[in-house]
Amino acid sequence: MAKRNYLVEGGSGTGKSSVCRELRKRGYKAIDGDNELAYQGDPETGKRTEGVSCHEHHIWDVDRVREIAASKAEEIALFCGGSRNFNKFLDIFDKVIVLDVDTETLKQRLAGRAADDWGGNEEEKEKILRLHATKEDIPKGMVIDTARPLNEVVDAIVKCIEA
Repeated sequence: MAKRNYLVEGGSGTGKSSVCRELRKRGYKAIDGDNELAYQGDPETGKRTEGVSCHEHHIWDVDRVREIAASKAEEIALFCGGSRNFNKFLDIFDKVIVLDVDTETLKQRLAGRAADDWGGNEEEKEKILRLHATKEDIPKGMVIDTARPLNEVVDAIVKCIEA
C-alpha cells in the first residue's frame, strides 16, 4: 500500500472521538469508526444481529475498513474507535495506538455522560471500568496517556505516526 494506516483504539472514555475530531481539524484523514464503520453484528462472522445492541456486538465493516485502507488518495489514514472484531483487520495497520487513562479520570469522564450515551447508566459504567481494568477487548499497541489536554494527546499521536 502506498499510504500509511493507523488504528487509534482504546476503551470507552479514553478520548477516541475527541482525538478523531482534533485530527480532522489538523487536516488528517481520520475515520470515526464508531459512527462511520460500526454496526451490531457477530464479531466472528460479521453477520448483523437483529434486536441485539450490546458492547460485545459493536463491530466494524471489515470490507469497508480494508477498502479505505487500500485507497491511495491520502498519505495517512487514522481509524479511530473501538471494535470487537479488530482482529479481522489488524494486519492492514502500520501501527496501533492505544489510548489509555487512569481510573479516576475515566470515572470523571463517565460521570459527565448523558443517560442515553454508552456508559450513561450505572451498569454500563461498571462494565466500562471492568474492561478498563482488564484491557480484554483492546488490541496491543503503543500506549498514549490521555489524562492531559487534548492538544498534547494529539501532538503525541502525530509524533508517533510521523516518526
